Amino acid sequence: MRIKDLLDPKSICLNGKAKDKADAIEQMVKLMSKCGSISNIEAYHKGVLAREEESTTAVGEGVAIPHCKSDSVLRPSLAAMTVPAGVDYDAPDGEKVKVIFLIAAPNTKDNVHVDVLSKLSVLLLDENFTKDLLKADSVEKFLAVVDEAETKKDAADAKESGISGFPKILAVTACPTGIAHTYMAEENLKKAAEKAGATIKIETRGSSGTKNELTPAEIENAAAIIVAADVNVPMGRFNGRKVIHCRVSDGINKSEELVSKALSGSVPVYKADGDSAEKDGSSQSKSGGSSVYKHLMTGVSHMIPFVVGGGILIALAFLIDGLAYNLNELPLDMKGNFGTLTPLAAFLKGKVGGVAFGFMLPVLAGFIAFSIADRPGLAVGFLGGAMAANGTSGFLGALVAGFFAGYTVLALKKAFSGLPKSLDGIKPVLIYPLLGMLIVGLGMNFIVEPIVGAINHWLNAGLNHISGTSAVLLGLILGGMMAVDMGGPVNKAAYVFATGMLAEGHYNIMAAVMVGGMVPPIAIALATLIFKNKFTSEERKAGPVNFVMGFAFITEGAIPFAAADPGRVLPSCIVGSAVAGALSMAFKCTLMAPHGGIFVFPVVGNPLAYIVALLVGSAISCLMLGLLKKNVSERS
Repeated sequence: MRIKDLLDPKSICLNGKAKDKADAIEQMVKLMSKCGSISNIEAYHKGVLAREEESTTAVGEGVAIPHCKSDSVLRPSLAAMTVPAGVDYDAPDGEKVKVIFLIAAPNTKDNVHVDVLSKLSVLLLDENFTKDLLKADSVEKFLAVVDEAETKKDAADAKESGISGFPKILAVTACPTGIAHTYMAEENLKKAAEKAGATIKIETRGSSGTKNELTPAEIENAAAIIVAADVNVPMGRFNGRKVIHCRVSDGINKSEELVSKALSGSVPVYKADGDSAEKDGSSQSKSGGSSVYKHLMTGVSHMIPFVVGGGILIALAFLIDGLAYNLNELPLDMKGNFGTLTPLAAFLKGKVGGVAFGFMLPVLAGFIAFSIADRPGLAVGFLGGAMAANGTSGFLGALVAGFFAGYTVLALKKAFSGLPKSLDGIKPVLIYPLLGMLIVGLGMNFIVEPIVGAINHWLNAGLNHISGTSAVLLGLILGGMMAVDMGGPVNKAAYVFATGMLAEGHYNIMAAVMVGGMVPPIAIALATLIFKNKFTSEERKAGPVNFVMGFAFITEGAIPFAAADPGRVLPSCIVGSAVAGALSMAFKCTLMAPHGGIFVFPVVGNPLAYIVALLVGSAISCLMLGLLKKNVSERS
């Protein structure tokens, strides 16, 4: 997003006059209202004044940049005024302000005003730039000065980052957990671009936040943009640009194909609608199944930190009580309170871990709804998830609640789209939550809870009685699923099922799933050391890194090897993972934490047997790789 694009000529005043700071702000707000981006002028004006009370927005050198992020702002906008005579504005250097830019930013998760504010601050501290603005005798010349300065700044930034000019291709990578797929797609796209002789810049949206964020100038000058993501990413900034939207796994496995397509020029132009300008907006161009998967993964990715943190703390509470008491010797009434018998265990389970774990279902449902309907869906989804958590439908009910809430709010948005723009401010704070909560509350109470609750009861009753051959078979299936596509939909289906069963107290399922996911990278690392003639020099160098990936429960480390030889690598990994999952079930291993690999082994139930299951499964996959894979010299 460029500064010039946010400036409506009607919102620019040259050679203005202001009595004082309050008068200047009032005039700026009136200018902003002329571009039609504010639904409630009074509310926006109060917001600007409130921000000004925190600290002055005068930045020195005769410049002020007042700003406000508000629900009353319909779209990002700027207003500008030059005051040659100057106005007292409480500037830190005591100088009168002669150039004022007012920023209006929607109250969305994307901090548009921060990006614009930082760029404006840098430009306006250039004395020559502000002098040129003051010299402008027409709005057209004023805009030309802004455009020229911004273009020079963007070019200088690109050169400083080591890129000559702007990158030819841009990309965004993001996966549900933000741990491995995100960065593996980044790496493969870089290699593919280098091979094609093209420059590329990649924005990663991982568990540690957004890195290497794409700038507006880069977006404007790119030949094409590749969005390899399985969760929502901000898409409105790509409006009118050529965009390839695909799954993050395609960024790993089809990187050369994606780069080639981006360079070919035969890429469709992305068109953002009202909602997509604030969120993903890509669902229109994707299949229904892909959209459902994306919404589900958005919910799961936000739920996982609560389950991991809360689950480990609860597991530690049981471990502490286990060290203090012998469960078999406790009376029945004390057995029921196991995990809260000692003061430390009671604190970890009752005061912290249990509370964090309790957010699991509301967060899952809330962010599924958020993925579908943006911010207005969040509160309605939280309500549905909380009703499922406090009722009988549990994890399955929360899944249903998330989609129910999201599509309910989406329908309300369409139903009330014809209201006057002056009422836009009350839609997200009154109409959508009020009607959405009423509809979802009624639906959950009278439809979802009775039906899904009965299904959940039947499923839990079956799982509570599962043992022997049936338990081993379930472990075999779930463990094998973890290696089928190594982070793709089949893998995630097994993982989400196991995570959901944690909330119902079936800890053996999570143990089988995690050990199944750890086997493929460990087996491949072993195979590259034992069967060296089966792997290329590059594969042998990369192989040992998979020990780290596997022990940390990052199955995706095996993907490059599977992509290079799927017919032999995948069957080998699936068999070993299935055996590991079956053994985990047979040994009655349990796990309360849905992630962590060896780092959570201290809270695994029956840890020694769990290690045996992991070693046996890894050894089987390793031996199969040695038997099935051809020698490097025999490959065609």
